[in-house]
Amino acid sequence: MYLKSIEVQGFKSFANKIVFDFHNGITGIVGPNGSGKSNVADAVRWVLGEQRVKQLRGGNMQDVIFSGTEMRKPLSYATVSITMDNADHHLPIDYNEVTITRKLYRSGESEYLINGSVCRLKDINEMLYDTGIGKEGYSIIGQGQIDKILSGKPEERRELFDEAAGIVKFKRRKNMSVKKLEEERQNLVRVTDILSELEKQIGPLQKQSETAREYLKKKEALKRYDINMFLLETSRLKAEIASLDEKIKITQDELDAATAQYENTKVEYEAIEVQTDEIDASLETAKRQLNETTLLKQQLEGQIELLKEQINTARMNDEHLAQRSVAIVAELEEREKQLESLSNEKSELEAQIAEKNAEQMKAQEELLRTQTRIAELAGAVEDGKNNLIELLNNRSLTKANIQKFDTMLEQIQVRKAELNQRLIAAESEAVEQDEFIKKYEDELKEISSTIIGYVDENKKYEAEIERLQAEISKKTEEYRISEVSYHREESRLESLKNLTERYDGYGNSIRKVMERREQEKGILGVVADIIKVDKAYEIAIETALGGSIQNIVTDSEDTAKRMIQYLKQNKFGRATFLPLTSINGSNSLKQSDALKEKGVVGVASSLVHVDAKYEKLAENLLGRTIVVKHIDDGITLAKKYKQSLRIVTVEGELINPGGAMTGGAFKNSSNLLSRRREIEEIEKKVALLKKEMQEMERALEACKEERAAYYAKIENVKAELQKAYVVQNTAKMNMDQVAAKKADAKALVKQIQREGEDLDLQVAEIKDNHEFILVELEYSEKFEQELNTSSETNQKELEEARELESKQMQEVEAAHLSYASYEQKLAFMVENEDRIKEEVEKYKEELSGLDASKGDASEEIRKKEEQITEIRQTIENSKELFAEIEVEIQKFVSKKEELNKMHKEFLAKREDLSKHMAELDKELFRLNSRREGYEEASEKQINYMWEEYELTYSSAMELRDEDLTDLAFMKKEIQRLKNEIKALGSVNVNAIEDYKNVSERYEFMKTQHDDLIEAEATLLQIIEELDAAMRKQFKESFEEINKEFDKVFKQLFGGGTGTLELIEDEDILEAGIRIIAQPPGKKLQNMMQLSGGEKALTAISLLFAIQNLKPSPFCLLDEIEAALDDSNVDRFAKYLHKLTKHTQFIVITHRKGTMTAADRLYGITMQEKGVSALVSVDLLEHELDD
Repeated sequence: MYLKSIEVQGFKSFANKIVFDFHNGITGIVGPNGSGKSNVADAVRWVLGEQRVKQLRGGNMQDVIFSGTEMRKPLSYATVSITMDNADHHLPIDYNEVTITRKLYRSGESEYLINGSVCRLKDINEMLYDTGIGKEGYSIIGQGQIDKILSGKPEERRELFDEAAGIVKFKRRKNMSVKKLEEERQNLVRVTDILSELEKQIGPLQKQSETAREYLKKKEALKRYDINMFLLETSRLKAEIASLDEKIKITQDELDAATAQYENTKVEYEAIEVQTDEIDASLETAKRQLNETTLLKQQLEGQIELLKEQINTARMNDEHLAQRSVAIVAELEEREKQLESLSNEKSELEAQIAEKNAEQMKAQEELLRTQTRIAELAGAVEDGKNNLIELLNNRSLTKANIQKFDTMLEQIQVRKAELNQRLIAAESEAVEQDEFIKKYEDELKEISSTIIGYVDENKKYEAEIERLQAEISKKTEEYRISEVSYHREESRLESLKNLTERYDGYGNSIRKVMERREQEKGILGVVADIIKVDKAYEIAIETALGGSIQNIVTDSEDTAKRMIQYLKQNKFGRATFLPLTSINGSNSLKQSDALKEKGVVGVASSLVHVDAKYEKLAENLLGRTIVVKHIDDGITLAKKYKQSLRIVTVEGELINPGGAMTGGAFKNSSNLLSRRREIEEIEKKVALLKKEMQEMERALEACKEERAAYYAKIENVKAELQKAYVVQNTAKMNMDQVAAKKADAKALVKQIQREGEDLDLQVAEIKDNHEFILVELEYSEKFEQELNTSSETNQKELEEARELESKQMQEVEAAHLSYASYEQKLAFMVENEDRIKEEVEKYKEELSGLDASKGDASEEIRKKEEQITEIRQTIENSKELFAEIEVEIQKFVSKKEELNKMHKEFLAKREDLSKHMAELDKELFRLNSRREGYEEASEKQINYMWEEYELTYSSAMELRDEDLTDLAFMKKEIQRLKNEIKALGSVNVNAIEDYKNVSERYEFMKTQHDDLIEAEATLLQIIEELDAAMRKQFKESFEEINKEFDKVFKQLFGGGTGTLELIEDEDILEAGIRIIAQPPGKKLQNMMQLSGGEKALTAISLLFAIQNLKPSPFCLLDEIEAALDDSNVDRFAKYLHKLTKHTQFIVITHRKGTMTAADRLYGITMQEKGVSALVSVDLLEHELDD
């Protein structure tokens, strides 16, 4: 894998899109200061996920976006892509080419992409684990990282070494596991608290749920009976109401007809009154006409007498005309006398006229008084009639009230009879309940003693369960300990197997060869795989074998040859091969007498176990080594045989021929030979632990079964106890119910008594009202009689007054006629006087014209006679009118008498109608009362169904059960169910759902609790395994880095010593790392005492040592050699070339020596101010001139 290209656009000074193409070898990036060449390193660091702005040499993250120049506008985003060749699939992704892209917009939005697909930074980090590539790895090294390595604290150098040791991913997994463990523990605490609360709730809720189910079951049965009872009762009530509606309609129709008839009689009565008034008016008019006609007749008769006198006078004048002349003087004298006589008569007549006028005025005054009395009597008669009508109406209402009170009394009597029956039944019920109470008390005592027995038995079982529980807890703890041991040993076994399979502890070349064991069947294994030895001699044999223990055994020389060639080609190092075809067993001990010496155990080859085909190999490797018990025995033996023997002690001390001795403490308690033996021992131990676990599990199961048996017994006892409690509760409930019934009966007795008292009060009140109404009725009848008497009296007085009025009118008329007669006479006298005076004048004139006056007198007589004839004819005609008026008056009187008779008949008819209407009203009231009662009962039923079940009539009809038709049976069942429901007491209906929810939650939480405990144990085991693996891997890697550092240090410095040390007394996984350098010719000193160039070269030595041991696919170096002098730069460049076999280098530099070493150069220039541009030169084709 290597870096193919870097594509930059909008990043810092790279305003334009620039692509850097790379190949294997060294690529140099050069340019003057400030041209932007270090921005290439920043771009790679940024695309790999760098979040620290200071590392990118900026103030905030938006500073990485091209900010513009005097000639260019700022860009809105920055993007960097790096493309890596993944043909060897070094990266765990199924692509031959991998492109990582990062984009950042000025709005603050950013995104990461892998091969164009959006991803997380975490995905990129996980993909690059253990490759050395990354912002914290050693693939991008700048001047800042050099300073950090040199001047940083020991603990700050850990990241570089962790990455080099390949434990970063393990650390991150451990941190994730620790974080997850903490979360799991917090969750466990929370779940435990919840479980504790749920356990408190679940027991009571279970009991409440069972009660609620029983309640709902009974309630549903009650609902069924209630609904069908309601439907049947509603149907009956509807039928009753329909029947009553029909009766009410008939009665109402009759009442309406009677009311209409009553109203009609009222109209007839008013018509009679009108007719009576009209007849009275007509009668008055006729009488007035009669009086006026009589007066006119008298006036006409007076005119006739006057005309007769005038005629007589005219005739006298005419007869004596001859003598007129003679007698004129005498006449004149006579007229004078007449005038004087008339004057005297006139005076007398005037006195008489005054007297007649006074009489006329008196008669008129009496007539006026009579007419006033008539008006008063007519008003009294009219008021009497109105009062009588009102009285009759009130009496009708009073009689209706009497009927109503009679009906109410009847109903109250019926109600009282019912109350008496209920009172007797209630008192009987109370007595009966006393007997039941005694019976239930006896049952309660009996069942209570039974319950005590069950409780004692239950306590005994619970004690056994408690004992078993303690035993189970003990066995469970033992099982848990055994299980922990089992898992620990199993994990250890797995780790050992992994170590063995990975050949950990062997050299890199050995591992690389053994990795090809599947492809090369001729590889038989390493010596440690082939030789088996007892535990007592493991150290001795491993010491005897020395480095040969890692030798690789092959079937032939060809196989060994191929593997040596493989190691050479890949530069994996060196290895020793032992072909079976070239190994012989002639390497045996020549001094056989030595085996008989004191303390000698035997020849080493005789202490091992190998297959037959490996016996020669064992003889060759161990045949000349003697194993002794103690080092003293070895020294004695070596001296005796003049240091010619190779001797090893059981504890591992080695005495070589020639006298060299090797010994001391071993770094590891485990060795290569013991691994397989340990695996076998651990396998046996794991099997034994598993067997013990199974036995413990069986014993635990037996205890649990025994406990379950006791639980079953307890459940049986509880079931019996529950039944007993049910019986006890039933007895208590029955007692409570009976007591309640007794109390209800007593309360009912009191209620009935109170209702009876209320009814008595109502009866008394009705009787009082009835008596008052009777008194009122009696008073009404008396008042009616008084009204009738008063009306008759007033009517009689009115008739008498009217007769008197008639007489007085006649008297007034007579007085008026008399007065008119006197006035007429007076007028006549005045006329006579005037006439006489005129006659005197005429006589005086006649004396001169007597002949002319003769004819005039005859004509005047004729005219007077004609006037008399006309007046007489008028008088004759008035007689007929007078007769007509009298006939009319008589007719009016007869009509009035007929109307009075009709008036009396009307009153009798109206009285009958009033009685009939009162009876109908009473019947209507009774029917409406019954109908209201039925409607009220129906409304109560409907309200009950809605309030209890929220059902309407139509919805209830959908639930009709045609089989339920017996009302008595249903009432009995309803009462029974109500009593049973009442006995259940207060019921929490929600408990069913609550219990279900709590149970489900409890089971869920219990599962969660168990899972969390298991997860906690698993995480602890994972963390322990990770710690063990990291410690081992870091220790091995650190030792290799330390050796390689010293080696590279010597090469770059031309001598001296470089050492790495872990700070003591700290965990190896957290310990800081101290760098100690000793350049050639100088004392051992720490880094701070070195010069700048020495510091830089020391840091470079460390980086190159890491690259040697764990090469990264590519490495970007940003002026790390800036502090070196030319000679050291040359050494740096030469060593860099050595590393290109496994690593691709991109070097940002301005040193000529480094440029010369580069295969290709990219020049970064800033032709336009603030904008970096790219120039490429291929040095493989064009050599640089000195």
